[in-house]
Amino acid sequence: MYYAYVLRCRDGSFYTGIAKDIEKRLEAHRNGKGSKYVRSRLPFALARKEEFPTKESALRREIAIKAMSRREKAGLMDTV
Repeated sequence: MYYAYVLRCRDGSFYTGIAKDIEKRLEAHRNGKGSKYVRSRLPFALARKEEFPTKESALRREIAIKAMSRREKAGLMDTV
């Protein structure tokens, strides 16, 4: 399984990514080894995660989420 996930960073911004092992990826983010974007905005909270059977489907969802406006992303988080 693959996951598309959204983090809500300390400054209120959103970070979207994908992972095969979501717990390992979140730990990497927490330790400052995930992405530069998140590293500079620690701490964060997992706002949403969605499970997909293939990497391609998770990537498509990541792209779709990244294309959303901030308001649309916030609305998506409200449906968790």
